Amino acid sequence: MDLEKLFYPRSIAVIGASPNLGGGKLPYYQLMKMAGYKGRLYPINPKYTDIEGERVYRSLDDLPESVDLAIASVPAKLALETVEAAVRNKSKFLHFFTSGFSEVGNVSLEKEMMLAARKSGTRIVGPNCIGVHCTEAGITCDLPKPPIHGVGNVAFLGQSGGMTNNFMRMAYSRYLGLNKVVSYGNQIDLRVEDYMEYLADDDTVKVIAAYIEDIKNPRAFIEVLSKTTPIKPVIILKGGTTEMGAKAAASHTGAMAARHELWSAIMRQYGCIEANNFEHMVDLVMMAVAREIPSGPRLGFLGAGGGTSVLFTDFAATENLILPELHKDTQDLISKKISNVNTSTTNPVDLGFYGFDFTIMAHTIEAMAHDDNIDVIIPYFSLDFITSFQSDQIESGPHAIEEAAAKTSKPIVPILSRFTENVIEVEQVRIRLTSIFRKAGLAVYSTPQDAINAISGVLSWRMNHSTEADPSARRKVSGM
Repeated sequence: MDLEKLFYPRSIAVIGASPNLGGGKLPYYQLMKMAGYKGRLYPINPKYTDIEGERVYRSLDDLPESVDLAIASVPAKLALETVEAAVRNKSKFLHFFTSGFSEVGNVSLEKEMMLAARKSGTRIVGPNCIGVHCTEAGITCDLPKPPIHGVGNVAFLGQSGGMTNNFMRMAYSRYLGLNKVVSYGNQIDLRVEDYMEYLADDDTVKVIAAYIEDIKNPRAFIEVLSKTTPIKPVIILKGGTTEMGAKAAASHTGAMAARHELWSAIMRQYGCIEANNFEHMVDLVMMAVAREIPSGPRLGFLGAGGGTSVLFTDFAATENLILPELHKDTQDLISKKISNVNTSTTNPVDLGFYGFDFTIMAHTIEAMAHDDNIDVIIPYFSLDFITSFQSDQIESGPHAIEEAAAKTSKPIVPILSRFTENVIEVEQVRIRLTSIFRKAGLAVYSTPQDAINAISGVLSWRMNHSTEADPSARRKVSGM
C-alpha cells in the first residue's frame, strides 16, 4: 500500500476551514500552519472569502490543482457530495473528521461513499477520526509540540480519536519522539493493516503501537502482522475485550469486537506485544525505543530499603525474571563505598541510607554493569528522601547516573518512586530527573511493577525474534 502522499502531501485542502476556533471542530487549517507545513495549503468554505489574509475557496472544484490530501470537517449529510467532489478533483486521500456513520447505524451512507470513491483512485481515511500526523512533513491532528529530538521513531495507530490524542500528549510528556500517527476511525476504506504495512517498511519507525477495537479483514491483518513483528516491535492495546466493552466499541466506531481469549492467542502466535491498559502500552513503547533494550531475564536491582527489594524480587518472579547473586568481585567493589551496617551487596542490592546518594548509586551501577550474571540494571530512587536529604545533588546527581549508563551496553532502567503526590517540590524533582534520564535514552518508571512489566513484554519480543530483529536480517513487507 503506497501511503507516501498521505504522510508527505505536497498539497492539502481543508474543507470546512474557518477563522473561528472551536465549535466542535479541530482547526486543521490553523494546526497545519502552526506545525510548519511547507506545502500548498487550501482553505475551503463557501461562507468565507479569506482566513488570515489567505484566499478561501468555495469548493474542491475551484482549486487550481488536484490535492494529495483533503481533510473534511463537514456534517455527515454533506459527506457523499464531498467524496464526489474529491473524485472530480482527483484527490489522492480524503480524511473525514466527521462522525455520524456506522457507529450510529448509518451503514448505507458509508457504502454510498465507497461506491463514489471507487470511481477514481481517491482513498478514504476514517470517517469518524482525527486523521494523520507526520512530524517530518509538518502535518498534525493536534496542537503541535516541539520535537523531543528532531523527528522521532514512534508510530501510533488509533481507532479512537480521543485515545490517539491521549497517546500523543502522553508521548510528549514521556519524551517519546513521534514519527507518524494515524487516527483511523471506522476504516471504511483504508484499514489498520494498510497503515501497518507501510510503517513496517519505514526505516525511520522503530516501534509501532496501536489501539484497536476491531479488525475488518482478519486474514489480511494477520498476514501483515506476521511480517511486521520480526522487523520491529508491534504493541497493541485491544478495546472491547468484554461484552460490555464490545457494545461500547460498536457505538463508538461501529466495531465488531473479537473474544478476548481468541485475540490474545493471535497476539502470542504472531509475536505481538499485548498491552494490558493504556499506561502499559506507553510503558512498553518507552522500553522498546530505549537506547538499550533487555537481552536477557537476569535483573540487578539496587536501592535503599529491604522491603522494596523483597517486593521487587516477588514481582520479577511472577514474570519469570530472576535476580542472580552477584559475583564476589562485584560485591567487593560495591562494598568499597558503603559500610556493612544495614546493607546487602548480593542481589537485590540494599544500599541502606547510601541509596539516597547519586554518586554511590552510580558507582554501584558501574560495578553491576561488569557482572556477567546481569542483563538489566534497575536503580530505585526514593524521591521523597532525595528531596528531603540530598537536595544538593538534584542537579549534579542525575548526570552521574547518566555517565554510568553511558559506560555500559546493558539497559539501565531507573525507577523514580511515587509516594508523595501532593508536594510540588517532589514533583519538580521527578520532572527534572525524568527529563535528564529520558534525554539520555533511558526508560523511566514510577513503580517496580511498571518497570518489570515493560521489561518482560519487550524481552519476550526480542527473544522470539532474536535473529529477525537484527537489521541484517530485515525483511521487506510485501503487498497484499
